[in-house]
Amino acid sequence: MDQKAEILMRHFRDGDSQRKISDDLKISRTTVRKYIGEVNAKFKELDQLGHNEEKHREQILLLIEEIASKPKYDTSSRTKLKLTEDIIEEIKSMLLSNENNRALGRHKQLMKNTDIHEKLLEKGYDIGYTTVCNYIRDNHNTKEAYVRQEYQLGETMEFDWGEVKLTIGGKMLTFQMGLMTTAKGSHHNAHLYHNQKMENFLDLHVKSFNEAAGIHREVVYDNMKQAVKKFVGRNEKEATDDLVKLSMYYGFKYRFCNVAKGNEKGHVERGIEFVRRKVFSGKSEFDTLEEANQFLKLQLRKLNGRKRNWLGNESPKDVLDKERPYLLPLKPSYDSSRRTESRVNKYSVINIDQNKYSVPDYLVGKFVKVKIYPEEIKIYYKESKIAEHIRSFQNHKWIIDINHFIHTLKKKPGALHSSVGRHQLSPELQETYQRYYTNNPRDFIELLELIKEKDTNTVLSAITELKTIKESLVTTDNIKNIIYKLPREDLRIKREDVEIFESSTKQIQELNNLFNLESMGRYEN
Repeated sequence: MDQKAEILMRHFRDGDSQRKISDDLKISRTTVRKYIGEVNAKFKELDQLGHNEEKHREQILLLIEEIASKPKYDTSSRTKLKLTEDIIEEIKSMLLSNENNRALGRHKQLMKNTDIHEKLLEKGYDIGYTTVCNYIRDNHNTKEAYVRQEYQLGETMEFDWGEVKLTIGGKMLTFQMGLMTTAKGSHHNAHLYHNQKMENFLDLHVKSFNEAAGIHREVVYDNMKQAVKKFVGRNEKEATDDLVKLSMYYGFKYRFCNVAKGNEKGHVERGIEFVRRKVFSGKSEFDTLEEANQFLKLQLRKLNGRKRNWLGNESPKDVLDKERPYLLPLKPSYDSSRRTESRVNKYSVINIDQNKYSVPDYLVGKFVKVKIYPEEIKIYYKESKIAEHIRSFQNHKWIIDINHFIHTLKKKPGALHSSVGRHQLSPELQETYQRYYTNNPRDFIELLELIKEKDTNTVLSAITELKTIKESLVTTDNIKNIIYKLPREDLRIKREDVEIFESSTKQIQELNNLFNLESMGRYEN
């Protein structure tokens, strides 16, 4: 462009001949003649249009642009020296293979340009990498067009998962953040979970619907396994049973994105990065996951209440408030549990997600129904709840309620001392066992039955009352007597013993005092 400008300036402004320009600039006279000839032709066209700028404005502007444009080179007639028809066919074949893999969802198995170039070289073709890239760019790379979406009030909500890395109780852990975002105003509702299992998928829906005080008419998902049961053909998907039940209960429609088209739910796609960065970039250490979720909830309340220019200086919360009259009516919270059936093994436990949970020992060999919630597990037999546990997210852990083994321990009291259940008792009961029951496990088993009937605090209070009298009085029978306020003969006898001891001690003290007084009198005389 600079060369063209120099030629034209020297010819039209300075009046230099084409020969002189060619000699001074060391440029072919043909090139000089070409540039000057093109511009002269354009000026002649302008003269022919006359001075009626209004009438010929578009043509005049076009000619002016062409005069001031950079030089163009016609390469259409050039012969492709190395990019032969055979090479082109090979490239087309490999690009077709890419399309087939893309259709099957194998997006990580696509050949890049460098792979295509290497395969051509392996087949003996002499071709440069740049030539391959230029051919693919010019003939096969079409830019995707996007259609701007406009959503109605109460119409659409989007769901997605995203990883969040936090330090909980001093340990670096990775959690799954479920996020539901409204398409109309990008109102975010999120919660941290240990994994992406179905109970957490369902739980976030319930939380989000309750937060919105209604249900959007459509929820959009990508091809996550909690939503898509299987592919039916190239584009059709079959929803999971749990999603179908959830949608039937709340009345919303579900829609799935095309494969690898996260932009089709762009609000929640961007929302994952936005929420993760805004909430946890400054603070990422917490004592418990519950504390982290409370922090997340507080920060989301602030983000959703912040006014945005692109929302016409309204906040996502303001837009959600406008949506509420258009939402489907809210219903009582859906049971978000994942349900399964399990057989009780000989240790009276069931296996859930690589962990063992105890059930009453009379159910050994029986099948029980299990409801798995995000933080707890409930176990049923013949429609009656027979056990409940706090859920463990470690692997190969035994979560035992020793009360489930009372009948077995009565028959085998010696098994109590080393049992897993005893080691999982509260610290207070652990101390009680070690202090008063190590040689009398049968009595401790009766004590556990008493705790199950009453409660731990009532039993511990009775133990404290007995300890103030005398440590040796701490027995299961005496604890029962205190709790049920029964006649306490043993205690009365023991109390008399204590009173005799206290009376004797008092008399000895009085004699000592008298002895001291007399000694002092003799000393003074």
